[in-house]
Amino acid sequence: MDTPKQSTTPPERSAGVRIGRELLKATAPYAVESVGKSWWLVASTFVLLILSMCGAALAPAWPLRLLFSLLTALLMVRAFITYHDYMHGAILARSRSAWLLFHVYSALALTPPRSWRYSHNYHHGHVGQISEAGIGAFPVMTTQMWQEASRPARTRYRIVRHPLTVLTGYFTIFFLNITLLPLLTSPTRHWDSLLVLLGHAALVAVLWIFGGFDTALFAVLLPMTVASLLGSYLFFAQHSFKRMHIISKDAWTFYRAAMESSSYMRLNRVMQWFTGNIGYHHIHHLNVRIPFYRLPEAMQSIPELQSPVTTTLALRDIHDCFACCLWDEERQRMVSYREAKLAPA
Repeated sequence: MDTPKQSTTPPERSAGVRIGRELLKATAPYAVESVGKSWWLVASTFVLLILSMCGAALAPAWPLRLLFSLLTALLMVRAFITYHDYMHGAILARSRSAWLLFHVYSALALTPPRSWRYSHNYHHGHVGQISEAGIGAFPVMTTQMWQEASRPARTRYRIVRHPLTVLTGYFTIFFLNITLLPLLTSPTRHWDSLLVLLGHAALVAVLWIFGGFDTALFAVLLPMTVASLLGSYLFFAQHSFKRMHIISKDAWTFYRAAMESSSYMRLNRVMQWFTGNIGYHHIHHLNVRIPFYRLPEAMQSIPELQSPVTTTLALRDIHDCFACCLWDEERQRMVSYREAKLAPA
């Protein structure tokens, strides 16, 4: 198979505009946490999450339980972002209390620390590159690779990037890909995956036995389904959009991956709070040590970060993100399967 042609053109340079290491250096002042603020935001998030789960389990009427369940889902997304930042070393890195909290939380989130840290760090080091394996991310094929792939390989690729895979992320991504498969692949290395599976199953079982199926449903199963759906889509969409670029290994840098292969998702203030500012994804990929609560500050203060590729949760943008299936080397953009089929051989 010929080596796929990818984008090797360096970003445009303008006088006075910081790029690369200079821009990374400009973000350094924001990669400093306030330990007190970190603890306040983490503690308040988890207190609200626990209270909301109690409401979902104990509310007297099912409509109220449903409302609490949906609120729990949104709080689960926010709690996951705090876990995500902790694992990056952006917040509370030296706190033993935080270590205990987040390792216990990993069972609820079906996110074993060892396997998730490895796959997620791999994602940060390879985002914006062609990858059939899709370690820590969704795989990306070129149109040439697609045309030369076998039918089983195409089927696997379609399944992994299919909207239903993203929308059923509780099972496909968190249970299967993040937790179960690493355990089956290397039980001794990913022993914490077993603890996470047992902890998650035990929580559901206890709620089911002592409160009935509806209690387990409203307190854990439904919130996790909705939270995983939203979280999986946010992750998918911020690296699968019309104007994203695939970068050759020789030309790849954290700067280019952040600015060309990661988007800024514009959200209203309520969703921005529930998603822990993860919409500022281009800044996060530029400097993972910036705490989630300082990402807006960094964007507001650094002009070079204020003109990113922007996506939203509008239906049109969701459709466009899922339509970005393959990287077209000739047109230097993401295309749909239909466009790839119509492209000249």
